[in-house]
Amino acid sequence: MNGGILPAGIRRASKRLGCLSFVLVALTPMGSAAVGQGIGPQSQASRQQVEKLVGLWKGHFAGADSLQQRRTAFRTLMETMPGPTRIQVRQVDADGVDAELMWPARLHHPIGQRVILYIHGGGFSSGSIRTHSLLAGSLAKAASSDILLIDYRLMPEYAYPAQINDALTAYRWLLDNGYRSENVIVAGDGAGGNIAIETVLRQMQAAKPLPAAVIALSPITDLAATGGSMTSNAGSDPLVGKDWIETLRQTYLRTRSPTDPQASPLYADMTGFPPLLLQVGSGEVLLDDTLRLADKARQAGVDVTTEVWPGMPHQWQLFPSLLDDADRSSQNIAEFAIRHFADKPE
Repeated sequence: MNGGILPAGIRRASKRLGCLSFVLVALTPMGSAAVGQGIGPQSQASRQQVEKLVGLWKGHFAGADSLQQRRTAFRTLMETMPGPTRIQVRQVDADGVDAELMWPARLHHPIGQRVILYIHGGGFSSGSIRTHSLLAGSLAKAASSDILLIDYRLMPEYAYPAQINDALTAYRWLLDNGYRSENVIVAGDGAGGNIAIETVLRQMQAAKPLPAAVIALSPITDLAATGGSMTSNAGSDPLVGKDWIETLRQTYLRTRSPTDPQASPLYADMTGFPPLLLQVGSGEVLLDDTLRLADKARQAGVDVTTEVWPGMPHQWQLFPSLLDDADRSSQNIAEFAIRHFADKPE
């Protein structure tokens, strides 16, 4: 049964979502059910936590205009965050893709059954294993799963499709090294969400085994930046803007069309795609990238779960030491993963 997102009238008025205070629900043909534990009106404490994070973010990114400067700013910001605890880590060469395999520290060896391939965000041009190790480690513990966190090639040094090729190589490496596809989940945030979806679309086109599910957090699904929230949420998104998406597009795609379905999943045929979890903040310029993809995927018969988190900024899941909602959203991610793994944790 396919999960829905919002009544059609509310979808058309997504520009108003930033001020909605009700709990968003997933609609199914049988009725409605709340999407995700812990999603509700944003509390005053949550707003204060977000303000602190935004201030920290702006302080690190002040004057960072080039891709390389923003890469450095993101790295130094994440270096101020605590690292993961109670996990074990092994360096991995996934057929030429640098990676770390993580698993809960209570075990002396990887679980070897369930695994989440995690593809970090950062606008195709920044981010690394280091910037996303806290989120990955948290998911390993919460989902009782191995995590393969990869360092894919970044632009401007490498343009499209190097990033997708690296993720696809890592996915196939997992299958070649004992993980069954029904126990593999592909996940990513921002640009990593785009890469995660495109990786699975490539696997579909090759008629090869698909993962159990896909998780995309505030994914960039439309590099043409045509969503209404690109302008309606411009004043409420302090971290990402339409002009930045357009800059990324020009460097990433070069002469390729931004509506090419092999680069922008919004334009792809989603028929046969695995179950999909989408999370996005209500005030993000990428809100409509999520809502439109969810709608299209659902129409193609995909089992979609969409979570719109009031007041959350882009990549909020990376900051559990600052945001209570980061922990709650990560728990929802883990629960979704457990539901879709063929082999459940004991």
